[in-house]
Amino acid sequence: MNMKKRRGIISLLLTLVMLFSCIGISGCGNIPGGSMSNYWAPDSSAAQSLRDYVTKVTNKMDKENYIPEEDRIAVFDMDGTLVCETYFTYFDTMMFINYCLIDHPEKVSDELKDAAREIEPGYSAGEALARNFAKAYAGMTIKELYDYAVEFGQKQPESFINMRYLDGPYLPMVELVKYLYDNGFTIYVVSGTERTTTRAIIANSPFSEYVSPSHIIGTEFEVKERGYEDVASNMDFKYSDGDELVFTGGFVQKNLNANKSIWIEREIGQRPVLAFGNSGSDTSMMNYVLDKRNPYPAQAYMVVADDDVREWGTQNWEEKSAEYIEKGYVPISMKNDFLKIYPDTIKRSDIQYTEPEEAEDDAA
Repeated sequence: MNMKKRRGIISLLLTLVMLFSCIGISGCGNIPGGSMSNYWAPDSSAAQSLRDYVTKVTNKMDKENYIPEEDRIAVFDMDGTLVCETYFTYFDTMMFINYCLIDHPEKVSDELKDAAREIEPGYSAGEALARNFAKAYAGMTIKELYDYAVEFGQKQPESFINMRYLDGPYLPMVELVKYLYDNGFTIYVVSGTERTTTRAIIANSPFSEYVSPSHIIGTEFEVKERGYEDVASNMDFKYSDGDELVFTGGFVQKNLNANKSIWIEREIGQRPVLAFGNSGSDTSMMNYVLDKRNPYPAQAYMVVADDDVREWGTQNWEEKSAEYIEKGYVPISMKNDFLKIYPDTIKRSDIQYTEPEEAEDDAA
């Protein structure tokens, strides 16, 4: 037998082996795409649990667990789950401080400047602070706030070296989102940050390839047409060509806790099957996904900020992981599950935050 025929037979045999192997497992068309192998530790149990889950729910042969592609919905918190949240690198808080004290002190009240100065480590990113954010941006169009968020994102936090605020995405989570996207999942970002700002952050990150602007749910500030800010009902006027939509300074809702589950129901209209968060304010979203009335297998994951070398994490892994496991969530250790958090050029600095000085024309 000549060499050419021998190679042909070997190639045919290999093809048959692969074919029958695929049929025996799940059908070749159902093998999950991607690997999550570049930025996740090889022994990461969290990563492996997700791989196992995706393999199960994308396998058409598994009648009990298979989820049709149109129902594969994953929801992600943003700050601290997808991107850096560490104080004082928390994007929307620092944007508010800079807007009031550095970039546009002439546009805000003394009350808002005082509020910006008073923010300290351990602050609550709750409704009271969000109401001040809404007041600060009163009069801006949606596009103006979006553009300002992108402009602010070019600034560099003191808590990291060689990082802009827009450079905060966690590399393992970018890889995870891509993995889900490649396997037919629709990705939503459900953030406590105001929606327009969240859209600006996601659109200027690697996540933009997998998350559309229409799939972002965030904190809501009141918006009306310019000239009708004081009109009680939007039913009393009509949009015309060239009209501008502006923030009134009014506040609608902070997208944390139960609001996350409420707005997922309102905007998505069905239960997601995967949820990812990093704090107690995400647990309503987790529990909503894990609710026994979900018609499909569901899982929830919590990122634990336990890395104090590459990041500013202060959480205790043993305590937090035990707490999350008890609640039915899969904990993710930034210290042990993440092979790399940021690009090699980005390092944690020795200075976390220095209060900015006011602009000279404002201080005079």
